[in-house]
Parts: sequence; C-alpha cells; structure tokens
Amino acid sequence: MKVSHSLRGRLLWFLLAAISIATLAQGSIAYRTSLSDADQIFDYHMQQMALSLRSGAPLSSAQARESTEAAAENNDLMVQVWTPDGVQVFRTYSRARLPQRAVLGFSNVKANGTTYRIFSVQTRNQTVQVAQDMAVRRKIAGNLALRTVGPIAVMMPILMLVVWWVVSGSLEPVARVRKQVAARQADDLSPVSESGLPDEVLPLVQELNLLFGRVKTAFDAQQHFVADAAHELRTPLAALKLQAQSLERADSEEARGVAVGRLTAGIERATRLVEQLLVLARQEASAASGVKVQHVQLADLARRILGDLAGPAQAKGIDVGLERADSVSIQGQPDGLAILMRNLIDNAIKYTPADGKVDVEVRASGDGAVLTVEDSGPGVAPEERDRVFDRFYRIAGSEAGGSGIGMAIVKAIADRHGAKLVLDQSERLGGLRVRVEFPGPSAAGRGTA
Repeated sequence: MKVSHSLRGRLLWFLLAAISIATLAQGSIAYRTSLSDADQIFDYHMQQMALSLRSGAPLSSAQARESTEAAAENNDLMVQVWTPDGVQVFRTYSRARLPQRAVLGFSNVKANGTTYRIFSVQTRNQTVQVAQDMAVRRKIAGNLALRTVGPIAVMMPILMLVVWWVVSGSLEPVARVRKQVAARQADDLSPVSESGLPDEVLPLVQELNLLFGRVKTAFDAQQHFVADAAHELRTPLAALKLQAQSLERADSEEARGVAVGRLTAGIERATRLVEQLLVLARQEASAASGVKVQHVQLADLARRILGDLAGPAQAKGIDVGLERADSVSIQGQPDGLAILMRNLIDNAIKYTPADGKVDVEVRASGDGAVLTVEDSGPGVAPEERDRVFDRFYRIAGSEAGGSGIGMAIVKAIADRHGAKLVLDQSERLGGLRVRVEFPGPSAAGRGTA
C-alpha cells in the first residue's frame, strides 16, 4: 500500500496503525496473562479437589460423586479413582476417555484430539486423578482478552475522528500560508504572516520571509541599476548621434578628420561604460550565486595588474611601482579581486597628473592582508569620500573621464570578501590613499558566503 505524501494522510495512517498494533499487543498480553492466571487457579483447584478425595479408606462411587458433582459441572473437571490393583471404582460422567495410567503430580496428556491437564495423587488404598481439558482455560483467557480489547476497538473510530480533527486544526495555519503565497502576484515580495504557525513550520516561513527580503533587495537594486544605466547611456548615445551628424556635415578633410576622432572617442567611452556595466552586473550575479572561493596571492596578482597597466602609466609619464609585496594569500575570487585591484590602480593613474607617482603595497596584517593604493593626484575631499562609491557619481570639476562605476564595483567586490574600504589622504604623496583591509580566513568565509 502506497502511503500518501500528505502530512495529514501520513499522520492519520500511522496513528491508525499505531492504535491497531497497540490494541493487538494489549489483547495478546491480556490473553497470555489471563491464561497464566487461569492455569494457576485451576491447577490449585484440581490439586485441592484431589487431596480432598484422598482418604485412608477406599472411596465409594456415591461419596466421590457427591464431592465432585458441582465442580465437574462448572469447570468440566473429570475425576477417576482406581484401587491399588488397577480397578476403576469411580469416574465422572464424560464422553472423553483418558488413558488408564497415572503420572503422580501434574502432567499434560494428549488424547481425543485435545490436551488434558491432569493431577494425580496416590494413597495406600487408592489413586485419585483429576483432569481438565485445556480448551476450557483457553476459552476463559480468550473471553477475558476480548473484554479488554473490545472497548478499545469500539473507541477506535472516535479516536480517529479526534486525531483527524486535531491534525487538521494544527495544519490549518500551513494551508493559510499556502493560500497567501498562491494568491500573490509575481512582484509581491511582502512577508508572509507568521501568526499562529506551529513551532515546526515557523522557522521555514521565517526563512521564506528572509528570502523574500533578499529577493526584494536584489530586485530593487536591479531596477535602480537599469534606470541609472539607461540614464547614463542616454548621454553618450546622444553625443554619438551629434558627432555622426557633424561627420555628415563636414565639408573638408580636416573637419571630417576631427569629426571622426570625436566619434571614435565617443564610441570608446560608450564601450567603456557598457563594459563597466557588464562587469558590475557579473559581480552582482556572482555574489547572488555564491561563486567558489580559493587561495589568491595578492602580491602576484598586483604584479600582473601593474604589468597590464604599464602602458597607460608610461603614456602619462607616471611612475607606478610595487613598494611592498608581502607573501600573503587570502580566500577570495581571483577574477573579482583582479577587477578590484585594476580599478583602483587605473583610477589612480587616471586622476594623477602627468609625471606623477602611484604606489601599491601588499602588506600582511595578522591573519589577513592590507592592499594600499596611493597617488600624487588631487585627492578626494572628506565630504565626498563616501559618495565616490555610489554608481555613476563623478567628482565635480574633475578633468578625468569615466563612467562613475569603477568605485561602485570596487565596493561591491570588497563587501563580498568581507573587506573594509578606507579612503584618506596620502601623507607621503599628497593625493588619495585607498586601503582595502582583508580579514582572516574565518571572517572572510562569512563575508563571501
């Protein structure tokens, strides 16, 4: 029989099975106990009857009949009396014929298709034997067991109704939660009501509400991201349209060359913006999906990034170097950490004037590590240091071009690694100093979870 997957059905089936098994077990125990008690009582009765018939003189048939008539009538007891020479002088009326032999004391004898319990006692003048069919005892024990089990069997339907009522009432809050979720629109991420839920179901609904909260946060962030991206893309696309129109109206090779240069620069800026948007989207997606972390050597990663950015730095005459490179590794995502380091160094090169200086340090700090990028540029005013991590925010009056997404990407990656970002002024170079403080393995594991 296939058990229902319904919790209500399973509870009802298992409780019914438990009650039935308990009833059968109780009936079996009651039968065995009653049979044992009946054996003790009837054995004692048989023994007393045999001893009461024992006497020093031979017992006549009339005397034996008078002593055993009532007991034989009520309990199906059979009495036989023999003389020492084996002559039967008395036998109660019965169709059963027992063997003409006697084993002193108690014994079980199979005869006439059944088993008899026999007690025999011998005196100098006669042998007295009292016998009883064991079926009598089994019948009495069965009746007692039936009386014990009968009330439970009668009450079983009532017990099942009570169980059904209790289980249905207990599962009603679960059905209410199911109806609430089923009736929701796709964009309805409000918490599910937790009132009246049993303790076993409440944690599940609480986790569901937490999931709804995380999905709502991600959904809102996505909506803001799409809105901001559309706003930011509108400007470069409009500029590209104007530059294309200027190229169309150019009436000389010199004007056409200038228009082509401007159009190419606009395409590069738009391409850079789209690339940054894609990077930000990938980082947010990887944060949601939980990308697997591994050991990352920060010093080796810094050398590789500095090598990649050596060309732009030389074009501006900027001295870029790795001032300190401790051999330290952290638990993290290599691609994300490479993007973080590249954006920090690229921003430092971009905002540092020609012939400036950019220094990078990788320093061990306890169980973690600290990445420092500082430059000789204009720096960031204290009141604007928190806002540079906002998407599409640009410092007013800055001559460097950019989309305003680079530091937002840095902040997202740092948060995912449990790292702390600190912006202040470089005492040595005079510009901006960015410190990324990575925690130890245990804290990093919590940050990247």
